[in-house]
Amino acid sequence: MSQLHRRFTDEQIKVLLRGYCQRKMTRADVQDLLGIGKTRFFALVKSYRHDPEAFSIAYLRTASARLSAAVETRIEHALLREKQIVEDPDLPISGYNYSALRDRLRKDGIDVSLTTIIRRAKQLDCHHPRRKKKIHDRQVLTASIGALVQHDASRHLWSPFAQEKWALITSLDDYSRKILFADFFPAETSWAHIQATQALMERFGLPLRYYVDSLRVFRFVQGRDSFWRKHVLQTDDVETQWRKVMRLLNVDVAHALSPQAKGKIERPYRWLQDRIVRTCVYEKLSTLEEVRSVLRDEVNRYNNDQVHSTTGEIPNIRFERARHAGNTLFRKLILPKPYTSLQDVFCLRERRMVNGYRRISLSNHEIQVANVPLYEDVDIHLVPDIDQRLMRVRIWWHDQMVHSVALPLSEFRVHF
Repeated sequence: MSQLHRRFTDEQIKVLLRGYCQRKMTRADVQDLLGIGKTRFFALVKSYRHDPEAFSIAYLRTASARLSAAVETRIEHALLREKQIVEDPDLPISGYNYSALRDRLRKDGIDVSLTTIIRRAKQLDCHHPRRKKKIHDRQVLTASIGALVQHDASRHLWSPFAQEKWALITSLDDYSRKILFADFFPAETSWAHIQATQALMERFGLPLRYYVDSLRVFRFVQGRDSFWRKHVLQTDDVETQWRKVMRLLNVDVAHALSPQAKGKIERPYRWLQDRIVRTCVYEKLSTLEEVRSVLRDEVNRYNNDQVHSTTGEIPNIRFERARHAGNTLFRKLILPKPYTSLQDVFCLRERRMVNGYRRISLSNHEIQVANVPLYEDVDIHLVPDIDQRLMRVRIWWHDQMVHSVALPLSEFRVHF
């Protein structure tokens, strides 16, 4: 078959690629019409999306340049380093990422093709055959931003130079696939998820629904009865601290019943995980703030530079287009009555009874509560201040705050 530039004009190919980008034609149809393979097809799509007006398939013959010995050495060193990362059992990496390696070489001024890197990888035994994946028909089920926020966390050793594992908490808008929140926390706790939720809602507003798994932070799940034990409380009979915040703000919650059902957020997780761990290894990062800087760069790249494989658009552009068109289900964050402070909404909640001395007991502390009748129940709002190592306690009775006090955080047994 003759070469592509001899069989089609630039305008003819533009029409076909435009049809694919607008989802009017499938990849298979365009490839069949052009008589090209998948690699060539995606190279044309990338060039077209970069500058549709200047797109051209004009054939320019260039002499192939042989890589210098210095460049070959750098590629070999990078691949062997990549092999160490993949084979390290303590790191959450199980496969090679040649695209990430290519990007890192480009930062060092070495521009080589992905094909060249893969060819060298096979020669150095730094290659795993790609496993055939089950075909999954990905689609966007929501029609507006804010209709569904996918929320999840992952705890790993993000850098071999770090002394501990950290939890990455992430929230993703289903319609645009934009990452709305991503940050590291020392541990995955109820308070960490409440803080992540507060940060998202203060910036974007209240979504219609959150989509989470059945982790104990989000849901009380009781096992089945047995011959030896009968459960009094069943699944969802107890409301978790995070779920109390959602109920107060009138935000619906849906639960995924399997890891496969969380695929839409698991894929960005794997992408972030792959890039962040490798950067930490190459740059020898060890502190939480250093790794946070890498996370911000990768989230910015994902939101503003990467064309999503399902939507065919850059997440942030798709999000902003919907927002400007009014296609949003985000609601303004308004404090529910009678509260006047965010500390009374995004907090941990307890309940105590006032004893005969008008006191309540909280973590071995006796707190005097005036102006509350004896033996009445009071609501306690707990706001951990990690930086100052304080627990701010706000006591409410009959829709009024009757007392507030700050106590040492170390005296509370709950891990924050």
